[in-house]
Amino acid sequence: MMQAYFEKVVQGIEAKLRAGAGDDVARRQLTLEIARLGLRLFSGKDRVAWCGVLAPFDLLNAMGVTSCFVEFVGATLAAGGAAGPPLQEAEQAGYATDGCGYHRTVTGATLQGIMPDPDFLIATSAPCTGGLAVIENLARHFRKDLFVIHVPQDRGEAGVAYLADQFRAMTKFVAAHTGEPLDPARLRAVIESVNRVREILLELYTYARTVPSPARRRDMINFGILVPLLFGTDAAVRVAEAYRNEFARKANAGVAGIQGEQVRLLWIQNRIQFRNPVDEWLAEQYRAAIVIDELNDIDWEPIDPDDPYVGLARRALSIPLTSSAATRVRNLHRLARLYSVDGAVNPCHWGCRQGTGIRGLLEMGLKDVGVPVLNLEVDCVDERNFAAGQVRTRIEAFMEMLLNQSGAAGATALPG
Repeated sequence: MMQAYFEKVVQGIEAKLRAGAGDDVARRQLTLEIARLGLRLFSGKDRVAWCGVLAPFDLLNAMGVTSCFVEFVGATLAAGGAAGPPLQEAEQAGYATDGCGYHRTVTGATLQGIMPDPDFLIATSAPCTGGLAVIENLARHFRKDLFVIHVPQDRGEAGVAYLADQFRAMTKFVAAHTGEPLDPARLRAVIESVNRVREILLELYTYARTVPSPARRRDMINFGILVPLLFGTDAAVRVAEAYRNEFARKANAGVAGIQGEQVRLLWIQNRIQFRNPVDEWLAEQYRAAIVIDELNDIDWEPIDPDDPYVGLARRALSIPLTSSAATRVRNLHRLARLYSVDGAVNPCHWGCRQGTGIRGLLEMGLKDVGVPVLNLEVDCVDERNFAAGQVRTRIEAFMEMLLNQSGAAGATALPG
C-alpha cells in the first residue's frame, strides 16, 4: 500500500519536473526526495530504523541506515486520506480516541501490517513521552532492539555533554546491529554537507522574511521537520538550493506568495496534515500569508567536524520542543519580530502537551509582545474531529480583529 503510494508520487513528480511545468519546483523537489525516502523505508531492501523526532538522522545517514520518525507514517496516511482505517484499528484494540492522532495512526498501521519491519529502533524522550511509548510498543511488536535517547531540558554544558555521550553510545549500538563501524571520513563529509545546507537555509529564511513574503500557502508546510531527514545527503543540498533560489528570485522581483498580502501570520508547531481549507480561507478571504512556521528555523551554530557529537547535541537542544515554556515563548518572540507578524495560529492538537497543554502560556507570552493568538481545537491527523464550520467561525472572528487593528478591515476579499 505505502510502497505503491510512494512509487506513484515519485513517478508523477519526476514527470512534471521533466516537463518543466509550473512555478513550484522547490516544493516538488522536496516532495520528490521525501517520497524517495518513503520508497526506501518500504522497499524491504534498506537497513531501516524507526525513530523519534529528535534522532540524529544525519548520523544515521552516515552509517548507511534509512531512518525516519514514526509520526511520518501517520502524517502521510492522513495527507492521502487513508488514516481512517488505521485509526479505527487502534480504537478497536483499545487505544483511547483522545490520544495523539499521529501515534494512534501509527499504532493502527502496525496492527494492520502496514509498517515495515525495522532492523532496530531509536526512541527519543522528547518532544513527548507519547512518541516514546509508541516506539517501545513497536519494538515489542517487531521484537527488535531499541535504543532510547534521553533528551535533557538542560541546555547548558552539562546537558550538551550528557546528550553527546548518548549519541556516541547510539553510534556503537547502530554499528553492532549493522556490523559496520562508523567511517570517520564519511562522518566528516556528512557534517560538512549539513553545515553547507545550514548556510543555504539561513539564506532561504532571510528571503522568506521579505515583505511581501515569496512563500505561497503550501510552500513551507512541514518543511523544517522534513528536511532534517535528508541531512548529510545530496538530496538535502538539492532541496535547500531549490528553495533558496526560488525564494531569492521571487523576493528580488517583489513577487508575493499571497497576492495583495495584508496580514502576516506565525504558525505554531503542527500543520493540519489531512486536506483542509484553512490555509485557503486565510489566503483567499483575508490575504493572510503564513510567513513563518515555528519549526522552520535555524537556531544552531555550525557543527565542528572534529567534535561532531557535541555539535549534534547542541542542535538537538536548540529545537523549541525540547525546551521549557519560557524558552519557547522567547523563541516565538524572536520569530514574530524577525518576520513582522500580525498574529499567530496554534492548532491545539488533541492529546498533545506541546500543542494543547502549553496553549495558555504561549498565548499569554505572545500577547506580551502584541501578537494575538488563535487557538484552534483540532486533531491534526484525524479528520473525523475537524468541525469545519466551527473552525471557520473562529478564523473569521480572529481575522476581522487583526484587520481592524491594522486598519485594513473592509478590504478582506481578493478581487474577482
